[in-house]
Amino acid sequence: MNRKITLILLLFFVSITVPTGVNSQEDQLLKGCIDSLRAPFVLGDRSMKAFLTGNEVAEFRTTFLSGNIYRIVSCSHEPYLIQFSVYDTNRNLLFSSANYKNVSLWDFKMEGSMECIIEARLNKEVAESGMVFLLVGFRYSE
Repeated sequence: MNRKITLILLLFFVSITVPTGVNSQEDQLLKGCIDSLRAPFVLGDRSMKAFLTGNEVAEFRTTFLSGNIYRIVSCSHEPYLIQFSVYDTNRNLLFSSANYKNVSLWDFKMEGSMECIIEARLNKEVAESGMVFLLVGFRYSE
């Protein structure tokens, strides 16, 4: 009888802690990413999370408004894993972190409002797969 209770308790404990442990790693990574968007920046409503492998590219669109100062932050479990690029809707390259040693954040000021495409891919020199977070924050210019 004691073995049966012990086995049930063990299974219960494992079923509770295993999913929590996986999610807590993601939560910790996301928290570190959000820490890069402290005041005066405010986290915008556009963020991206993706698990990428090989040559996959994660993409999302957002509108940057004139006069605001923006910060794009990329986070992963490995330093320099993410290469992100910003394009206008005609696919003209506006910024690529690959041109700046895969920096994890970029601050810029918009002189005019425009819709942009943000792409994230893996730096395959670092890893062949990984979790990617891209956050966009903003602040009003003075």
